Amino acid sequence: MARRISTTHRITATAAGWLVGFLIFFPILWMVLTSFKTELDAFSTPPQFLFFHWTLENYHEVQSRSDYFKHFSNSVIISFGSTLIGLIIAIPSAWAMAFAPTKKTKDVLMWMLSTKMMPPVGALIPIYLLFQSFGLLDSRIGLVMVLTLINLPIIVWMLYTYFKEIPGEILEAARMDGASLMKEIAYVLTPMAVPGIAT
Repeated sequence: MARRISTTHRITATAAGWLVGFLIFFPILWMVLTSFKTELDAFSTPPQFLFFHWTLENYHEVQSRSDYFKHFSNSVIISFGSTLIGLIIAIPSAWAMAFAPTKKTKDVLMWMLSTKMMPPVGALIPIYLLFQSFGLLDSRIGLVMVLTLINLPIIVWMLYTYFKEIPGEILEAARMDGASLMKEIAYVLTPMAVPGIAT
């Protein structure tokens, strides 16, 4: 029989949870509020929480000193690009290792994991020379490629372990219903593996 929790205990636990959450979130809130203050208000004593002269001057200053939105868009393009390309490569790879393993599958997985143990600086000079030869220095494409290759072993490993938990009978049922390999991956396996892919 489950232990009954009193209303008082529930209210106390909820209040304590909200208090801890607010204490953790407060530095972020204070930083955001400070960004809307003038320099005089930011260093005033006692500090003002909400009742101050709100301004966008700091944001204009940051944008005028450096093209902030260009840097932001670079980060978004590079991170989303490398993640998307990594998933496009890793999902079929992990499927093959999980559902059509060979004698070398474990060796390939261990080799992929061992690449994460190599110090990144060990591959710096070869990558630089390759990028110099192909004209990829200081380019988004080059950075997307590097980040994709750096993260690919971990993506494959995570998806492989997640795919191993999916019963093979479901995929066999899809094949019996006439699903091709690509449809099996796209319409059966991938939707079931959304939590693993999101991770």
